[in-house]
Amino acid sequence: MNEVEDLKPLCGEVEFSGLLDTMVTTAPPRVFAVVQEFGERVDAWVAAWGFAFEDRAEVFAVDDHSRMSLGKPENALHLFSSRRHQLRARLVWLPDIGERLETAEVAACSA
Repeated sequence: MNEVEDLKPLCGEVEFSGLLDTMVTTAPPRVFAVVQEFGERVDAWVAAWGFAFEDRAEVFAVDDHSRMSLGKPENALHLFSSRRHQLRARLVWLPDIGERLETAEVAACSA
């Protein structure tokens, strides 16, 4: 026997699932995109996706699959900007899950 098998569950399955739901929904990271703009509204594309945590940001580039750990999301902007190539970067934040659910509910009620 191993040590895990000797341990007793903290609570029942329903209560444990509730605890997990609370843990996950209490402090999720905010999701953002790093969008590169070419020229003055000539073209744009998503260059990277990121997760903003309380103390850092994790950024994943779309094209070359590189990953960066940064102090804050805004630190990604200079990495994806280039005056020489007329590229300007900006952060676009996804709405929080609660906002998306509310929007979906309103849309469903309006239909």
